[in-house]
Amino acid sequence: MLFKNKNGLQFFTFSNLSVFENIHHAIFTRDNGISSGDYNSLNVGLSVGDKKESVVINRKTIARCMDSQKLVFANQFHETGILVFKKSDVNRPSKIDASPLSGDAMITDIPGKSLAIQLADCQGILLFDPQNKVVANVHSGWRGSIANILGTCVASMKTEFGCRPKNIYAGISPSLGPCCGEFIHYQQEIPQRYWRYKNTSDYFDFWKISFHQLANAGISSQHVEISNICTKCNSHLFFSFRKKNPTGRFVSVIGLK
Repeated sequence: MLFKNKNGLQFFTFSNLSVFENIHHAIFTRDNGISSGDYNSLNVGLSVGDKKESVVINRKTIARCMDSQKLVFANQFHETGILVFKKSDVNRPSKIDASPLSGDAMITDIPGKSLAIQLADCQGILLFDPQNKVVANVHSGWRGSIANILGTCVASMKTEFGCRPKNIYAGISPSLGPCCGEFIHYQQEIPQRYWRYKNTSDYFDFWKISFHQLANAGISSQHVEISNICTKCNSHLFFSFRKKNPTGRFVSVIGLK
């Protein structure tokens, strides 16, 4: 990953996505916002206990940094709901701008609509098809992973936009790493088919799960970049629910310019 600083904000970008000049994307750190206390400082979560006015200012600050007029947020439920925003729907605002939006993945081919996912240990997976000019942002916690939300999202990109998986590039954000992904009740929580991703103790490698799910969906392994940054180990840079609760949410963003 590449570390950058713009307008006083610190963020990471993926090397494989940064070569495409017609998109912008970023994984923002928790620094240089105005929230305080448990939410110090660039918290974008409205439902975690922070002051609404602080979150609104933080979100606007991020939007300016992305040179974006609109960041699209959704209520996330650790499920597999997909929000699809298409150019052909621009004359139907009730479908595109329904409030509140709910879903754990978003896909669009609309320039200027930047998709934002809130994170605090979960994975934010950014997807881009440069052939069809389609971007997607996926929120994948452990529940989303075992439900294969990634496979569902790639299938939606194929159905809704005619994307071919072999053309898609992907980046897996900083998130809970195999070093800290302990699930002491895994026998009740995680299906047995995923136990092969567990070490000799109770720690799971969800980065590898996502990598294999992307491959099974038809995406080339050469097109996938994993951050390899654990949020719990780096809670000075990112909000981590496993490290401290309550806490804020950092954000992953991708959009067509």
